[in-house]
Amino acid sequence: MIAAFRQLALALALTGLTALLAIAARAAEATPDRPVKDAYAITIKTLAASGEPPWRPPHRDRLLSKSLAALFARDDLYQDESGEMGQIGADPFINGQDGEVKNLHVAVTEKPANGKAQVTATFRSFKQPVTVRFRMVEEDGGWRIDDIVNRFEGKDYSIRDELSKPYDCGSFMNKPCKR
Repeated sequence: MIAAFRQLALALALTGLTALLAIAARAAEATPDRPVKDAYAITIKTLAASGEPPWRPPHRDRLLSKSLAALFARDDLYQDESGEMGQIGADPFINGQDGEVKNLHVAVTEKPANGKAQVTATFRSFKQPVTVRFRMVEEDGGWRIDDIVNRFEGKDYSIRDELSKPYDCGSFMNKPCKR
């Protein structure tokens, strides 16, 4: 009987510990900078020729807002159907076609308010400083990347705006591509 109580007490303690660890993990994911940090960990692996970038499955739905994920999915579909490059000609996380991520620093630069925040990533790529801004949105109980803002030739450009532009063809445009 005492052995059964000990087993029950141990099981309850382990269940409680597991619950506390799950809560701690969720709390870490509840910060606006967490998806950006995760995206850069994926980007670094991708640059080392291992895996898919953050805007493609299996990462897309976990890191991006539903609407931004849908725009990236549409761009992928266009590329598949047309054989052409999509709306984005560079990796939005490194602001270039090729690069590296050295001395990465990710910080919340606009505090969360009304389910929105801004996170900025700064790093060095081929010895040049790079800054990428992320507009974040709270969705489905966590923070997601809702836009990526890069700077090119002194002007800011929004990845969301680029992906929202019309395409010449595609099943979603009701105009088949001639591939």
